[in-house]
Amino acid sequence: MGHPDAALRAYYDRGRERDRLATPKGRLELERTQEVVLRRLPDPPAVVADIGGGPGRYAAWLAGLGHEVEHRDVMDLHVEQVNALGEVSIRSAVGDARDVDLADASVDAVLLLGPMYHLEDRADRLRCLREAARVTRPGGPVFVAAISRWAARLDGGLQERLDQRYPEFLPQIAESEMTGALPPVVEGGFLGYTHRPGELADEVTQAGLRLDDLVGVEGLPLSSADVAERADDAAAWAMLLDSARTIERVPELLGLSPHLLATATRVE
Repeated sequence: MGHPDAALRAYYDRGRERDRLATPKGRLELERTQEVVLRRLPDPPAVVADIGGGPGRYAAWLAGLGHEVEHRDVMDLHVEQVNALGEVSIRSAVGDARDVDLADASVDAVLLLGPMYHLEDRADRLRCLREAARVTRPGGPVFVAAISRWAARLDGGLQERLDQRYPEFLPQIAESEMTGALPPVVEGGFLGYTHRPGELADEVTQAGLRLDDLVGVEGLPLSSADVAERADDAAAWAMLLDSARTIERVPELLGLSPHLLATATRVE
């Protein structure tokens, strides 16, 4: 597979991330993530760091709310896409979430909605979280997204039936569920790291942040076709959102959601 960074860059250089949140399943992830973030996001105008912010869907949303946004991403392509938005309140640059080029206590809130997906080593994840804490002003929130340990099996396998197209899928999943390391099932496919809910909670607190909330984002995983059908029906979509909201903190169900989202606070 080559160096993990090379494989990661090969995946994102395909440019598909820009439109991912526009799909029905992406819309569900987006709307629920925005809902959770708004519970603790400071009122505008605030300075918000969107670290590992990809092609800028959340950065643009934050700017639209009236915030100043410091966007950083490891991919040149994503920074180019954000700069092409022409949003004067977004400052974007290439950067690593483990070594953020922002001053101590210089932002009111931090979004980490992608970096934890790709940091296989616990030391790197803690470094990423500590950097987020460092640049946040005391009392400010840090939002940390992670992929659930069982997302590949439940979402990719059970719902999307990837094993029927890729015979190597299931053998990889058993190993991945033990280690958290998620390899690509096809050349140039997604690769990353997946969390157990308790593991994410532990890493947030080990990094010196106070964990305030931990929720499942989408709720029970559904197939793309099912979500698309509901997206065209306002009542069905509202039911989907309400169901995700209702079970978001049920301990026994947290890991079923494809994505987890922790809300933490810098306390020093």
